Amino acid sequence: MKSLAELQAIKERMKDKVVLREGTNATRVVVGMATCGIAAGARPVLSTFVEEVNALGLMETVTVSQTGCIGLCQYEPIVEVFEAGKEKVTYVKVDADKAKRIANEHLKGGKVVVEYTIGANQ
Repeated sequence: MKSLAELQAIKERMKDKVVLREGTNATRVVVGMATCGIAAGARPVLSTFVEEVNALGLMETVTVSQTGCIGLCQYEPIVEVFEAGKEKVTYVKVDADKAKRIANEHLKGGKVVVEYTIGANQ
């Protein structure tokens, strides 16, 4: 059994790692994590978004979360970006490298990476 002080220290260390689920920030990144998404590689995509949001200092403005089936299994891993006052952007066939680019160009820079969106992949 850990002491209360040890548990508090663990909580503080992990705080930067957990941008998941909580928050009402202006931008939400939602990664499809149903079995189809996980089988297609969504777990490293989710981890990359969490790491990049932390590394880019976007924790106050961007929330990363996960959801179940989005319904487009052939396009997994799927990432949806919701921004206040804008239309949802759906990224498809996302991998860790694409997630890094999306984080830098879209989440930080405000420019949608069009070639990774569902419209460009149909």
